[in-house]
Amino acid sequence: MSDAAAARTITEHELEQCRHANDTGRPPVVFIHGLWLLPSSWDRWVTLFEQNGYVALTPGWPDDPETVAEGNAHPEAFAGKSIADVADHYEEIIRGLDTKPVLVGHSFGGLLTQILAGRGLAAASVAIDPAPFRGVLPLPISALKSAFPVLGNPANRNRAVPLTFDQFRFAFANAVDEKEAEHLYETYAVPAPGKPLFQAAAANLNPWTEAKVDTDNPERGPLLIISGELDNTVPWAVANASFKQQQDNPGVTEIAEIKGRGHALTIDNGWQEVAETALAFLKRAV
Repeated sequence: MSDAAAARTITEHELEQCRHANDTGRPPVVFIHGLWLLPSSWDRWVTLFEQNGYVALTPGWPDDPETVAEGNAHPEAFAGKSIADVADHYEEIIRGLDTKPVLVGHSFGGLLTQILAGRGLAAASVAIDPAPFRGVLPLPISALKSAFPVLGNPANRNRAVPLTFDQFRFAFANAVDEKEAEHLYETYAVPAPGKPLFQAAAANLNPWTEAKVDTDNPERGPLLIISGELDNTVPWAVANASFKQQQDNPGVTEIAEIKGRGHALTIDNGWQEVAETALAFLKRAV
């Protein structure tokens, strides 16, 4: 996506968030959601981070609907987005800030966080259960099962794909009880573009993949990877392999495991423990 094309995807709401962040003079934090979620998944994080001195931005992916209800009513809005489309969109927003932001991303948002940090755009970064990039080799069975609703049909590459409740339960909400899983599904789940999953799945076979991270850039800044112990979608083996790829960077690189947590760790009842872990790292590292 060209700079001009990326600029066209930015909404007035996102521009207003940039203006507000610049006007406050407080350090900005940009939250980056992953597949099957929307920016509203960060609402409680926004409140906590702003109580801790940050000004928060929650941009969407290009063409994100405003609400979960709208997203489920119009799944076609999500279709066709590639990793580069989304990364370039966020880069354009970040370049509108007066100071480098902290980046916090979950799942594919964690991959995007590392891509953007690798472009030298972050003061520091927290990647939570991040999707894999080129060079990350483990392929646990649970990760393949989580991705199967998309990867099981090649035609899904250019479609938006919703998860059934049972699929969401396995991929996101396996570490909470049934009642909370149903609440999370009804409150947060939307369809997701298939293309990024196909790109990540083929990353180690494609030298030109968009699912790649410049792990050597000395301007990457401090990075924390957070892994949920019980995550089926991005198990410890995947998160730790990402950490090992990042370790040679001259910046501070850390990894933390949150016990008893699944892929929904940013939105479930224990979200604050994860957020506090991120804040503690940022306090030390920035």
